[in-house]
Amino acid sequence: MTGYEVANGNGTAKTNGSSNGHSNGHKAADYTAQENPTMCSRDCCSGPGGSNRGNTCTDKKGAKAGSLNGEKIIPTPQSLLYPYEVIEEIADFITKGSGMRPKIGIICGSGLGSLADIIQDPKIFEYEKIPNFPVSTVEGHAGRLVVGTLEGATVMAMQGRFHFYEGYPLAKCSMPVRVMKLCGVEYLFATNAAGGINPRFAVGDIMLMHDHVNMLGFAGNSPLQGPNDPRFGPRFPALVNSYNKELINKAIEIGKAMGIESNIHVGVYSCLGGPNYETIAELKALRMMGVDAVGMSTVHEVITARHCDMKVFAFSLITNKCATEYSDKKDEEANHEEVMAVAKNRQKACCELVARLVREIHMSSA
Repeated sequence: MTGYEVANGNGTAKTNGSSNGHSNGHKAADYTAQENPTMCSRDCCSGPGGSNRGNTCTDKKGAKAGSLNGEKIIPTPQSLLYPYEVIEEIADFITKGSGMRPKIGIICGSGLGSLADIIQDPKIFEYEKIPNFPVSTVEGHAGRLVVGTLEGATVMAMQGRFHFYEGYPLAKCSMPVRVMKLCGVEYLFATNAAGGINPRFAVGDIMLMHDHVNMLGFAGNSPLQGPNDPRFGPRFPALVNSYNKELINKAIEIGKAMGIESNIHVGVYSCLGGPNYETIAELKALRMMGVDAVGMSTVHEVITARHCDMKVFAFSLITNKCATEYSDKKDEEANHEEVMAVAKNRQKACCELVARLVREIHMSSA
């Protein structure tokens, strides 16, 4: 991979040509002088809670940050946590193990793991057995990758995603999307359980996402932070048409055919960091910004998918109505048990919507 431009300690640009210490030989910033830090390894900083050795970046000998011959050790930039060669290794493991190259990738949200259960002739990969793959730690996320066929199309589905609040960097949360891309996926279906801010939404409704507000991005967090590898996509991807309008329109038609037209809406989603649910003041602010539903996922996956030119379809299952007025009633507070219960009750409709849309894509490309 060619070098890239970084700012050195004097604020001027310098071309990289040195290794960052990763075993794959990926190039990182060429820092000089005592001020310029050494990057730690992927295993040190990318797991839940940071390092497995006490939440402190360490060198191979276990020296604490700042004690390695006077050098500063900093976390590796997000885009270098999973360089192209590592993603390629994971994708090869999946395609060779399954004997398939899927065209459609599905990310199952909380309580929506049954979307993967409708896949025929499945090849199942436990996350913990996939090289360099994270593990899901949240209830309702089984932690399995399923590859098989659905309505004639070859698909792969994640039963369990990774969240920022689990301690994973956003680049690690969305890394599986790049794996899907290198497996051959052209379409990403991302689903989530979300709280309904729009007063017209009822529990159990489905909101087709046509845009998002990236609150984590407002805070300077992005899965694309760090040097860009053009083999994945451009340095500055445009997001104005992130959600495929043709797929949204087809989903609306499918909803009519299913008889659930009144339960389907089109709206704007926002991702917050979690794991706490939102305050009333935060929910009011989001509503003023035009947000219809709020959750703790999806947006960084969509950014990553659009960066590598995948077509995106996403929807939120509204599992609770967000309280936007102050009250002492406990039953108005959001809780994970309610999310899981509503998702279980609406699994059949969500599965049918996804299956029919997959069939439409397969038929149009046949």
